[in-house]
Amino acid sequence: MLKRILPLLLLPLLLGGCAATLTNLTPQAQSRNPENLYPVEVALNTRQQTLRWDSIKPQIMVGNQVIPMRSTALMTNRWEGLIPVPPGTNIIHYRYKFDFQHNAMGGPRSDSAMSEVYTLRIVE
Repeated sequence: MLKRILPLLLLPLLLGGCAATLTNLTPQAQSRNPENLYPVEVALNTRQQTLRWDSIKPQIMVGNQVIPMRSTALMTNRWEGLIPVPPGTNIIHYRYKFDFQHNAMGGPRSDSAMSEVYTLRIVE
């Protein structure tokens, strides 16, 4: 009986160990600047050993607009980008999306991770 139940008990550990966590490192409010470009930064943390780090393609999603990100200097798991905010707009909603590949039986497979929606307030 225990032999039948043990795989079911271990299944959540196997599935939960591969999840990627996206951590927003951006303050919730920034002062308005003349260029109307606001920096955002995110960190990717995962225990997935099959992840191909060189295949990661991070992006910022603002409405229907997709903005590519670049890796942060001297860090292997952080990326940064600039969000354009139109003059007169005080609040913008955005999220991060990471497309990547991981090793699997039969070759690499594509996957993605998406963050929750974040809000950036622009203060005068």
